[in-house]
Amino acid sequence: MIKKLVYILYFGLLSSPVWGQSPAGTYNANNRFEQLESILPTPNTYRTASGSPGKDYWQQRADYDIKVELDDINRKIIGSETITYFNNSPDELPYLWLQLDQNLFEKGAAGTTTRTGDIKNGIPISAFKELTDPKSYGYKITAVKDIKGNPLRYTINQTMMRIDLPTPVKSGASVSFAIDWNYLITEYYGRSGYEFFAKDGNANYFIAHWFPRMAVYNDVYGWQHKQFLGQGEFTLNFGNYKVAITAPNDMVVGAGGELLNPNQVMTAAQLKRWDKAKTALRPVEIVTQEEAEQAEKGKPTGKKTWVYKADNVRDFAFTASRKFIWDAMQVDVEGKKVWAMSYYSKEGNPLWGKYSTMVVAHTLRSYSKRTIAYPYPVAISCHATLGGGMEYPMISFNGGRPEADGTYSENVKNGMIGVIIHEVGHNFFPMIVNSDERQWSWMDEGLNTFCQYLAEQEWDRNFPARRGEAQSIVPYMRLDSKNQVPIMANSENIMDFGNNAYAKPAAALNILRETVMGRELFDYAFKEYARRWAFKQPYPADFFRTLEDASGVDLDWFWRGWFYGTEPVNQSIETVEWYGIDNQDPVAKKAKDKADFLAKRETISNIRNKTDIKETVVEKEPDMRDFYNSYDRFATNDAEKKKYQDYLASLSDEERKLVAEGKNFYVVNFKNKGGLPMPVIVKLTYEDGTDEVLRFPAEIWRLNDVQAKKIIPTSKKVAKWTLDPYFEIADIDTDDNSYPREPAQPTRVQLFKAQPRSYGAGQANPMQEAQNAKKAAGAVTGSKN
Repeated sequence: MIKKLVYILYFGLLSSPVWGQSPAGTYNANNRFEQLESILPTPNTYRTASGSPGKDYWQQRADYDIKVELDDINRKIIGSETITYFNNSPDELPYLWLQLDQNLFEKGAAGTTTRTGDIKNGIPISAFKELTDPKSYGYKITAVKDIKGNPLRYTINQTMMRIDLPTPVKSGASVSFAIDWNYLITEYYGRSGYEFFAKDGNANYFIAHWFPRMAVYNDVYGWQHKQFLGQGEFTLNFGNYKVAITAPNDMVVGAGGELLNPNQVMTAAQLKRWDKAKTALRPVEIVTQEEAEQAEKGKPTGKKTWVYKADNVRDFAFTASRKFIWDAMQVDVEGKKVWAMSYYSKEGNPLWGKYSTMVVAHTLRSYSKRTIAYPYPVAISCHATLGGGMEYPMISFNGGRPEADGTYSENVKNGMIGVIIHEVGHNFFPMIVNSDERQWSWMDEGLNTFCQYLAEQEWDRNFPARRGEAQSIVPYMRLDSKNQVPIMANSENIMDFGNNAYAKPAAALNILRETVMGRELFDYAFKEYARRWAFKQPYPADFFRTLEDASGVDLDWFWRGWFYGTEPVNQSIETVEWYGIDNQDPVAKKAKDKADFLAKRETISNIRNKTDIKETVVEKEPDMRDFYNSYDRFATNDAEKKKYQDYLASLSDEERKLVAEGKNFYVVNFKNKGGLPMPVIVKLTYEDGTDEVLRFPAEIWRLNDVQAKKIIPTSKKVAKWTLDPYFEIADIDTDDNSYPREPAQPTRVQLFKAQPRSYGAGQANPMQEAQNAKKAAGAVTGSKN
C-alpha cells in the first residue's frame, strides 16, 4: 500500500502540477458546458457553422442621389431623392419598405406614447416641450414616383413606409423611384437636430436620419421593419451616395463623404490651408476662429451648394453652421492617407482645437490595427452640445465643452476624448461590420466599447476608462436579476441600456482576451471576425462561431453565461486542508509518537500532581519493576530498519527524491456561489513571503457547478490563499476570496480589537493566544488551515 501511494503521487505530478477531482460520488449535473446547439440558428449556405458568410450569402444594395436644402430661417429640411434598389436576394419582391425615422416626433408616435414615468421630482424640459410645442414634426411626404414620373402607391405605418410596386422586382434586378419630402428640424436630442446659441442668434445643425431610407431585407428576418421607438438604432443597406447640400452661403458644411467641389465652396486662402493640411503633422485650420467669429456677426447673401459623394456606406449625415471652425490633417492609416477632421464652434475651444482631430487620427490607427484597415477617405468629429455622441459613416457628433471662460475639468477633457474615440470607432462597428442595431444593440455598442477601452489605454496609460475593465461591471451584476435582462435582449427591451449594451459585453470581451483565451488567440479571432464580415451583415451566431472557429477555444459556456443569462460571478474559498507525505522512516515516525506520548503523559502527570498521591508502590519497591518498566517502546529495532531500507531500495531515483522533498499537499475547496462559471485564479502566498498564481480553466466546474476541490502540491508552506487576485473575473463579493478570511474592510469590532492593550502579570493576551493556537493547528499533519 505504501509503494502504491508513492506511485499515485509520482505519476500525478508527471501529468499535471495540480490534480483534478474524481467525478465519482454526488455532484450537480448541469448543462452549463453543453453546446448552444438549438439556441443558435441552424447553419446554412448563407451563414455557415464556422461563422463565415456561406457560398450563397447575399445582401441588398441601395444607391441614393439626393438634393437637399437647409432652410436656416424656418429650421427645415427640404429634399428630393432618387433611390436605385438592387434585389440580390433569391426572392421576388412585390413591395419595398423604407424607414421614416423623423416620424418618431409625430404627435401620437409609439416612441412617445409607450414611454413611461412620473413627475414626482419634476418634469423634464424635453417632455414639457413635447406637450407644449405647437409645431408639427415628422416627415411630410409630397411625392412618391417611379423613374418615369408616375405616382407609386404607398402606405405609411408610423416610422415605416411600404411602396407597392406595379410589378415585382425580380431576383437579380433593380428598381429606381423618387421621393420628395420635407420636415421641421427638432432641437438636438442626441442623434440629430440643431443647437441654438441665443448670444449670437445662430445655430449649429447636425442632420441625420433625415431622408427616407431603405429598410433591410435579408436571409435572417426578411424585411427588418421593426418600428423606431428611439432606443434601438438602425439597420441599413450599403450603397453609393451622391448628395448636393444647399445652405446659406456663409455656412460651412461638412458631411460623411468626399467633397467634390472644393473650388466652388472654399476661398483661395482656405484652399491653400487645405493643401498644407495634406502634409502637416498637426491639424491645420481650414476655417479659422477669426473667420468663424466674423461669419457669426454677418448675414448670408445667398446660397451655396456643397456636393459630396460616399461609396459603399450604409448611411449619410451632414453638419452645417456659420459658427464652425474647421481643422484637418491627413494621417497614415495602415499605409493609406486618410483625412482626419473636426468641425466646432468657438465654444469648444481650447479643448477641441487641441484634441479633437488628434483623437480622430489615433482612433483610426488603433481600430484599424485590431479590425481592418480604415477604408474610407475621411473621418470627422463635430462638436455637438454638452455631452454624449452619435455616429454615422465618416462623421460623428460629439459632446464635451469647456466653461465659458475656457477652463475645463479633468472629467470634461477625458469625457470628450472618450466620446470621440467611441463615436469615431463606430465607423468600424456597425458602419463597416454592419450589424443589426435595431435588434442587437450590443453587437455595435458592446464591441465598440471594448475597442474604445483599448484605444483609451493606448492614448493614455492612466486614462480613467469607465467601461471595459472587469471590475467596472460589478455594481450592475450585483443587482437583483429582476432588474436585469440578458445581453441577448432586443434593443427596445433593455432596461439598463448603458450597462447592458455597452459595459457588460465590453467587460466580457476584455475577460475573454485577458483571462479566458489570452491575447494572441483572442486578437486573431476578433480580427478574423472583422475581416469576414466587413461590408456584410453579421448576427450574434456569426460572431460567436467565428471567435470559436478562429481560436480553437470552446466558448459556448461563456456565451451561455454572459450573453444569455443574468447570473453573477461569485466564487469563494470555503476550506483548505493540508497534508504531507509519510516517508515511512521508522526513526522519524517513532520520534514523533514518543513526543506525542510524553506530551500527553506530562499533561496527565500535571493533573495527578493536584491529588494527594505522594509515592507509588513501584517507586517504593524496585523489585516490583520488570523489563517493561525500562523498555523503550519507541526505539527502532533492526527488523523495522531493514524493512525501511528494503522499501527505499524498491524506489526509483525519482521516487526517492519525491519522498525526500517532503512536499505539501493542499486540498482547496472552491465554491461557485453566483452561478456563472468562470476560470479559477488563485494566488498562493508562501510563508517565506514569495507568491505564485495558479490558473484553472472554467471547465473546472463542468461536473459540479457549485463546488470544486483541487489538490495542489507545493514545495513551500502556504500562508495565504487569494482568489481572483487581480480582479479579472468580475466577482461581485471579494470578502470570501481569501483564506484565511481577510475582509476587504475591517469591521468596527476588528478595529477595536486591533487597538493596543496592556495585560497584567499572568494575564493572557487573547489575540496572541489565538495566533499561537492557529500556528499550532497548522503544523499538524492532516489539519485544516
